[in-house]
Amino acid sequence: MSVLPLVFTSGWASGINAYAVVLLLGIFGRTGLTDEVPASLQRTDVLIVAAALFLCEAVADKIPYVDSLWDTVHTVIRPVSGAVVGALLAGQSGSLSDITAGAVGGSTALASHFVKAGTRMAINTSPEPFSNIAMSTAEDLGVGGIVTFAMFNPEAAAIICAVLLIIGLALLIYLWAKIRRYLRRRAQRREEKRLAAEVARVAR
Repeated sequence: MSVLPLVFTSGWASGINAYAVVLLLGIFGRTGLTDEVPASLQRTDVLIVAAALFLCEAVADKIPYVDSLWDTVHTVIRPVSGAVVGALLAGQSGSLSDITAGAVGGSTALASHFVKAGTRMAINTSPEPFSNIAMSTAEDLGVGGIVTFAMFNPEAAAIICAVLLIIGLALLIYLWAKIRRYLRRRAQRREEKRLAAEVARVAR
């Protein structure tokens, strides 16, 4: 079970920024910092794609409303990435079954993704962009820091991620009113666009 803390940590981080996790693990494996990273994550093409997508997310994640759209698209991508990374880590170490590792990584990524997406919806009820930029930067730094820390202290990193996940879920419940307000605004904008398109069609 020695790889389980790393699987849990990578799952939590994947729910925040899956591309950063793949990129960091691949770099750590390529540089010989750890033997836990499978060769498939160290491939040059994987690292290039992960780096490109990480840069795309770094931009999209800092723009109000675009960040929530990006989160919606990644509702499937992040948990799947967490599950795949977890299964690969387990297969590399042989200390945990691939199915169990995939379930742990995927479910943890899904939970942290919901925390991230819900928090962004609450933040987007405010019109200013600075909170989005600050939150996105903090998330990027947090993912980088926790994945790096997990290379040296996987158990401690897993405990930190568990605490952050619990705090995040509690915060999500607290912010539920703001999240509902965001969803109502989005539905209203959608309806306004539909009506405008209908009026334009009738006018033609």
